[in-house]
Amino acid sequence: MNNTQFRFQELEIWKRVAEFSSSLFQLADELDKQRLFRFAEQLRAAVLSITNNIAEGSGSVSRIDFANFLNASRRSTFEVADILFLLSKNGYISKVMLRTSSVN
Repeated sequence: MNNTQFRFQELEIWKRVAEFSSSLFQLADELDKQRLFRFAEQLRAAVLSITNNIAEGSGSVSRIDFANFLNASRRSTFEVADILFLLSKNGYISKVMLRTSSVN
C-alpha cells in the first residue's frame, strides 16, 4: 500500500527537489550567520517556490494548467541558480559548493 496522501508526493521530480532542498536551507542558515539576511530569505523563498509550484500544479484538472505550474517551478530553479552564482562570484560560497549545489 502506498503511504502518500497527495499526487505530488509520487512525482519523482518533487521527491528529488524536496530532498535536495535541505542542503539549500542549510546554506540559507549559514548565510544568516554571515548576516546576509536578504540572500538567505530570497534563497529560501525560491527553493520553496520550486516544490510548492510542483505540489500546487499536481492538483490541476488540466495538463495545460499543470504545465504552467511546472514552468513557474522551472523559473524558480533559475532564480536559485542566479542566487548561488552571485554568492559564489562575491566570495560568500566557494566554487566547490556551487558545483555541488546542483540536482543530478
